[in-house]
Amino acid sequence: MSNNIDFQVINEVKGLIMDATRSANSGHPGGAFSSADFVTILHMDYLRFAPKYPKWHNRDRFILSAGHESMLQYSMLHLMGLLEMKELKNFRQLGSLTPGHPEVHLTPGVEATTGPLGQGISMAVGMAMAEKHQEAVLGSDVLRNKIYVLVGDGDLQESVAIGTAAIAGHQALDNLVVFYDKNDIQISGKTSRSDSTNFEMLFQAIGWEVRTIDGHDHVAIRACLDHAQTQRNQPLLIIGNTTIAKGTASMEGSHKTHGEPLKPEEIAATKSKLSLDPEKFFQVSESTYQRFSSHFNVFNEEAERWIQAYQNHPKVASLFSAVPEMNMDFPVGESMATRKAFGMVLELAADVAPNLMGGSADLEPSNNTEGFAKKVGEFTKENRLGRNIAFGVREFSMACIQNGMSLYGGMHSFGATFLTFADYSRNAIRMSGIQEAQTLHVFTHDSFFVGEDGPTHQPIEHLMSLRAIPNLLVFRPADARETLACMNQYFKETHRPSLIALTRQNVPTLEGSVAVEKGAFIKFETKPGQTADAIVFSTGSEVHVAMEAAQKLDFAGNIRVVSIPCWELFWEQDEVYRNEILSPATSKRISIEAGCTLGWQKFTGMNGLNIGIDTFGASGPGNVLADHFGFTAEKVALKIDHYLQNA
Repeated sequence: MSNNIDFQVINEVKGLIMDATRSANSGHPGGAFSSADFVTILHMDYLRFAPKYPKWHNRDRFILSAGHESMLQYSMLHLMGLLEMKELKNFRQLGSLTPGHPEVHLTPGVEATTGPLGQGISMAVGMAMAEKHQEAVLGSDVLRNKIYVLVGDGDLQESVAIGTAAIAGHQALDNLVVFYDKNDIQISGKTSRSDSTNFEMLFQAIGWEVRTIDGHDHVAIRACLDHAQTQRNQPLLIIGNTTIAKGTASMEGSHKTHGEPLKPEEIAATKSKLSLDPEKFFQVSESTYQRFSSHFNVFNEEAERWIQAYQNHPKVASLFSAVPEMNMDFPVGESMATRKAFGMVLELAADVAPNLMGGSADLEPSNNTEGFAKKVGEFTKENRLGRNIAFGVREFSMACIQNGMSLYGGMHSFGATFLTFADYSRNAIRMSGIQEAQTLHVFTHDSFFVGEDGPTHQPIEHLMSLRAIPNLLVFRPADARETLACMNQYFKETHRPSLIALTRQNVPTLEGSVAVEKGAFIKFETKPGQTADAIVFSTGSEVHVAMEAAQKLDFAGNIRVVSIPCWELFWEQDEVYRNEILSPATSKRISIEAGCTLGWQKFTGMNGLNIGIDTFGASGPGNVLADHFGFTAEKVALKIDHYLQNA
């Protein structure tokens, strides 16, 4: 039951929120005030979290999907002993552990980087799926925990949240508990200006249990959280009807509090109203620390016992162990689409990586994930041991779920669709990079060679735009052998995501070295051992075209063909290796890729020849389009010959 000390704790939390946002002259106090009752009660009395062991794998997770309310979470982490007061005083300042939105790789106790609305709850669905699968593998006596999420009005206006919520309902993720802080205010005013959704009916329709309460009523909050601990068979949505800036002196219900710090006179008046000293800043009483930490020893001891009992348990250890190098024989000369090679490698990975889990956005036959699905079984509410996920036509949701699964720990997650749909999931891919999540984003049908489906399905600018995302490895293998090497490299990259772009059409398996770990390597030379007189840089299905074209040329010098399956890895190599490949003294430089030419000047310079496609594609058979757009070996050779004669 609520009592005076609980209100004291919450009021002092509100004091921290006011002082930090005012000190930074930046931040979002209003929503943090309206969510404070639920979040504080959750952290004080329900969240199974051990401050002494913040990475304890069997802990409950709390995801602040409404990431702009970050000072509320930072206040919780301070009261847990994970953040010093000086960090709260440095809110939103360069170098602090309290950035504007929570960042998982930076701040202890933060489980996901949030801010882009709708993605926090979507990642939480991925965490809930990972927990359900691992619970089935390890046994509920070893692993069982809950995923708690705080969402705001803006979260549920982003369609990705509803898409992933539909998956959660379909999968009956009863370990997922979402509190919706329904204060009906957003930065521009009342939500009624743009939305009239009945979320209670909507979530019930997609398979959720829904309870609607007064979000400031402590008895009602506790009743819902008590119910969340019981045996249920649906995810739980608690709709808390709240008032933004609840407890302020004169700003309750004002949309101005959403994104603006309170003025000093409002802060002083509010502190007086909340029984705080208006002359003191960042004040926390000893009784608040004691009340907030009353359960910590219990959870610290539970975590310690779990770690001693299970940390080295073979099944637990296998979730976090390194994946062995995969080997597979692809005979030189064999013609195979790299998407098919990927499917074969994925089936092998299913055996050597028991924590590999993912699926396709309703494109299993096209993405070649069917074999994996048959081997590992489907993840359903009846079969939590299954590792193939039927995401449906939900690319953005799929990518967010991948991030959540990776962040949960002990999971390798992947999702597959067509490259042209990468833009649907782009922001989640970007979040993979920011969060240093070891996710694998698989994209097939990687060029205009898609053919008859036409320009809507033919990616042009996508590869280059994805290469612009920091901390993301973009792979485009030339053949089956490079595809295998790219997959092996993915498993080695523990602190960043990988993306692999694959062909629909067959390409020959090439002879020569494969050094994907270097990012780029010499694939062919017309006069091996000689200094390069001209260099052709290429990726994917154009590498064999470059090799064939080079052999057709009547050129006295040595033409070098370089395969660049991963730009990012290449530029990380030392200068000696880069110069070995780039040969700085060589002035004649050509690039070939079935995508836009923008960006290739990094390899060719401003006077090089960039063969690509800077228009949308067209509908027709792939071989006809190859001739139309000039990507046959004969037409490429003519372009290179003209360049070499006039360079």
